[in-house]
Parts: sequence; structure tokens; C-alpha cells
Amino acid sequence: MGKVLKIASAFIGIIVGAGFASGQEVLQYFTSFGLLGISGAVISTALFAYLGMTIAQLGSRLKTGSHKEAIYQISGRYVGLLVDYIIIFTLFVVGVVMIAGAGSNLHQQFGVPTYVGSFIMIVLVGLTILLSVDKVVGVIGSITPFLILAIVGISVFSLLTMDTTFSVLNPVANNVPTTLPNWFVSSINYVSFNIAVGASMTFVMGGAEANEKVAKWGGFFGGLGLGVLILLSHLAIFSKVDVVADSKLPMLAIMNDISPVLAVGMAVILYGMIFNTAVSMFYAFGARFIGVDKPSFKWFIFAVLIFGFVLSFVGFTELVAYFYPLIGYLGLFLVGALIVASFRLPKKK
Repeated sequence: MGKVLKIASAFIGIIVGAGFASGQEVLQYFTSFGLLGISGAVISTALFAYLGMTIAQLGSRLKTGSHKEAIYQISGRYVGLLVDYIIIFTLFVVGVVMIAGAGSNLHQQFGVPTYVGSFIMIVLVGLTILLSVDKVVGVIGSITPFLILAIVGISVFSLLTMDTTFSVLNPVANNVPTTLPNWFVSSINYVSFNIAVGASMTFVMGGAEANEKVAKWGGFFGGLGLGVLILLSHLAIFSKVDVVADSKLPMLAIMNDISPVLAVGMAVILYGMIFNTAVSMFYAFGARFIGVDKPSFKWFIFAVLIFGFVLSFVGFTELVAYFYPLIGYLGLFLVGALIVASFRLPKKK
């Protein structure tokens, strides 16, 4: 059971990065649709559980060292090529967003220049990526429980201190800017985007687990836990949407309302979750091109991190608003391939 929880926690940690942990993703994808966002969160939960289970099981069965071998085997030569490039694009873009998010996090809470927070992040990521796969998974999973406790606490506080009803707040929520057309498309797009984000590292995690059942249930509970966190975050932000709608980091804004002292702790947790996703993105990105045991791997990662640092100056909110929905639509190819593969699993290696 310990291994299952380790994989589940790491799966959540991979996906819960700057956008989710800060509340910015939830605000745009779910809270902007108000009451209907609750239905979207339920749909997303079911899909995350199913797809998380499928990816981890496939990784374990195929003993994958990167997403490339699994994708080509389940998708074929031509669709596999398309999905492979979509994942490569996703890993790099989301990695850059994490660097930008790290800067926004420290700037909002402590007034530190954004480039300082971003630079500290690339240094931490670079040092962590020098570790083995198992140690990287352990680092990622170890931070996740703190976020779960924080989100549960914020959600309970927000719901207990509501001074109005969701029906009254619904028009306010519907005025939140979003690039998504409706709640249903938004929920599917969100799952698709996050699966594109998490698939590569989850394949690597699954490949490192010899017991297929452990990997399978780890992915399932990771997806289920992620869905519950989405629903709780949506309810928390929805209950305070009249106050935090314009905030870059809504969850941090709510925590500041609870207690400035606790908000400092929340800022540290957010930074840790951003770190988790950044490590996952750049580790998987490097593994796609160069074997992780090769000396050139670390130099490749350092070069990519510096390039990502430069691109992060575009801005956190802008990157989330434009690139995340695009990746979500592209990621539908991967989701389709995974659903088909779940019905006809390849033979064990």
C-alpha cells in the first residue's frame, strides 16, 4: 500500500503545479462557469482516475524509460509521431510556465522581483534532476501531502465563512474571463491538458515499478485524489470569487484573508508544488532526447533551464491563458490513444 500511495502522491505532485496550486487554472477552467463548474469537476475526476490508472499500468507493463517507446507502441507510427511532438511541446511550455509561476508566487507574497523567484527555481530544479528516478519521485511525492492539507483547510474555511450563497455569486463567477466556450468542453480540455502534462513522467514512474498492480492502483488513486482537490479548490474560490477574481494567485489571496502568517506557509507550499511540476517537466523532457544516465543529460537540462528562464519573462497569467487551452485541445489525441490502449493492452515485455 505504501508504494501505491507513493505513486499516487507523485502523480498528483506532477500535475499540481503553478496553475493548479495557485488557483489560477481552477478559476479559469471551472469557477468561471459558476455552478456548472461543479459538474465539470466531477467529470474531470472520473477521467483523471481512469487515465492515471491506464498510463501507470502501461508504463509498468512496457518498462518505459521515457514516454516515446510507450506512445509509439500504443498509437502506431504516424499518430505516435504527432502525440510524441505534442508531449514534447507540452513538457517545455509547462516547464516555462512553472518558472514564471515561481516568480509570481514570491512576488505576490513577499514583493521579491519576479526574476529572483524564477532564478531560484531553475537552480533547485537543476540540482534535483541530478538524482535518480526513484529519488526524484520521492521528492515530488513528499511535498504533495502539505498541499492537500492546505487545500482542505482553505476550502473548509471559505465555505464556513461565506456571507452569501453560490446562486448570488454565480453571475460574478460567470464574468471571470476565460478562453473556454462552455463548462463541458472546459472540463474535457482540462483533463486533456493535464494528461499531456503528466503522461511522460507517469510513464517513467510506471516503468520503474515492477509490480503492474501497484502502478495501476497508484495511478488510479492519484487521479481520484487530483479530482477531489479540483472540486475543493473550485468551491473555495467560488465562495470568495467576488474578492479573488482578479488575483493572479487566488488560493494565496484567500489564505492571506485567513491569516498573513499562514499565507507565508501557503506561499512556501505553492513554491514546492511549482517545483514538483517543473522537475517533472524538465526531467521528462531531457529523458525524451538523452538517456538519464548519460553525462550529457545534465548539461542538456541546464541549457534548457536557462532558455526557459528567458522565456518566462512573457508572464505567468498570459502563458496560462493562451497555452494551456491549446495544449488541452492537442492533448485529445493522447487521451484518445490511451482510451483505446486501455481496451487492448500491449503484451508484457
